[in-house]
Amino acid sequence: MLKTRVITAIVLLVGLLSALFLLPAGGWLLLCAAVAAGAGWEWGALAGFGRGLRTGFALALGAACLIVGQAVGLGDGVLVAKAPLFLLYGLSAAFWLLAVPAWLSRKWRLGNPVLALVVGLVVLLPPALALAHLRLLGPWTLLAVMAVVWVADISAYFAGRAFGRRKLAPTISPGKTWEGAIGAGIGVLVFGYAVALQGGLALPLRADWPGLAPLLVAYAAVSIIGDLFESLLKRQAGMKDSGSILPGHGGILDRIDSLTSTLPLAALAALALVP
Repeated sequence: MLKTRVITAIVLLVGLLSALFLLPAGGWLLLCAAVAAGAGWEWGALAGFGRGLRTGFALALGAACLIVGQAVGLGDGVLVAKAPLFLLYGLSAAFWLLAVPAWLSRKWRLGNPVLALVVGLVVLLPPALALAHLRLLGPWTLLAVMAVVWVADISAYFAGRAFGRRKLAPTISPGKTWEGAIGAGIGVLVFGYAVALQGGLALPLRADWPGLAPLLVAYAAVSIIGDLFESLLKRQAGMKDSGSILPGHGGILDRIDSLTSTLPLAALAALALVP
């Protein structure tokens, strides 16, 4: 199992870096749409959709990413319309910052198909567009934004293994601890300031140095919320993984759960702060 995980991780990393630095804007948007469609298929399983509805939702989600992305200029490499992205990112931010904490507390379910379709659209379309949008700022910028999430996840894992005592959300994800969450915060602080020292802040957040710390910690916290949200849905659906497309790693949603909550926030900041 470990060998399979390592091989899959290497293949994913090489594929991501190759696509990130070599694909033209249109090709990258197409890849983002494909990821959205794959995640949409897995979302259908979490929501209990039948095969027909799962297929339709996945195709509609991929098409929506392409249509909106092309309309605002992401496929051509030049952002020509900000308003649609402001609306989608703002809706995503409101969902993750306001609705999801209540959702996790009350353990709501995706019992209604209409609700599941709407929530799936809010969860998956904005991050897919954010992937295409943030790359316009440069491959290294997008890589840094995603790396903050990866650092938070890795730091939480090792801090939790070493010091974890108090459960963060025992009925949702028993393995997560408050000590792990603190470790995630420390990890992103170290990483964020290290990036800032290497010739300027690579994240699309132009902040003074003292103000950078709360932004990084908040970003890590939102990444944990995204992880917990998917964990809750999988638990309610009786699933260990969202899918099996990635040997040793589960499904697409298992790999991007924290990015679904964080990428739209970073892209929203980019819209507001980057000319």
